[in-house]
Amino acid sequence: MKKIHLLALAAVALFAAACSQPVKEVRSATTQAIKVDTTLDAIQDEAYIEYLAPTRAELDKIMDVQLGYAPQDMWVGSPECPMLNWATDALWEAAKKVYPGTVDIAIVNMGGMRCSWVKGPITRGDVFDLMPFENELVVLTLKGCDVIDLCESFARYGAQGVAGMRVTIIDGKLADVTVAGKAVNPKADYTIATSDYLSGGTDHMTALTRAVDCWKSEQKIRDLYEQAVLEQDTLRVALDGRMTIKP
Repeated sequence: MKKIHLLALAAVALFAAACSQPVKEVRSATTQAIKVDTTLDAIQDEAYIEYLAPTRAELDKIMDVQLGYAPQDMWVGSPECPMLNWATDALWEAAKKVYPGTVDIAIVNMGGMRCSWVKGPITRGDVFDLMPFENELVVLTLKGCDVIDLCESFARYGAQGVAGMRVTIIDGKLADVTVAGKAVNPKADYTIATSDYLSGGTDHMTALTRAVDCWKSEQKIRDLYEQAVLEQDTLRVALDGRMTIKP
């Protein structure tokens, strides 16, 4: 018992000593920004670079393979651009080949275009630069009213890539939307090829979350783009007024 009392007294004494210490607080702090850019290229681990050299050489052999040719600069911009139109058309055509039904529309987000391509040869590495993500193709079935709501989000938040439809936005409001040359029927069903990423309603596309059906291809969009470049050889690029924004 005496030992227990002594331990208790010791604990109380330590607690009291801790409480008697002055409270410390931060009165000021200074920071320094360190840029992570090309100025750091001179600082290299030569041994590690040498270790990676064989792997990099093998990877370069794979990534430097030419798949096709761009007849013009494939720039990215709003409301319509060569890269976005090509990518959306390529996804639409790929979906038609694998989906067991009609694919009415394709949607690709502007933010998903991670690079531009300059006029000239297109390599496998260029395709990886464009689509570095593991996104997969899905085909969603939406009611026409939700397709209209989706296009209204384009009017509010900015243009996105479309294929199979034409969208006109005037003064920040949706003025017209057609699919296959016909006005969208709010009660009809429409199938939309897009990415599993966008199917979650990202990039303000919440209308996609109201899909009545979601068909999963389990195919990476990057692989579909690579196949499209191979098949086309010389890329088919067009600006055709499918997404029009007027003041």
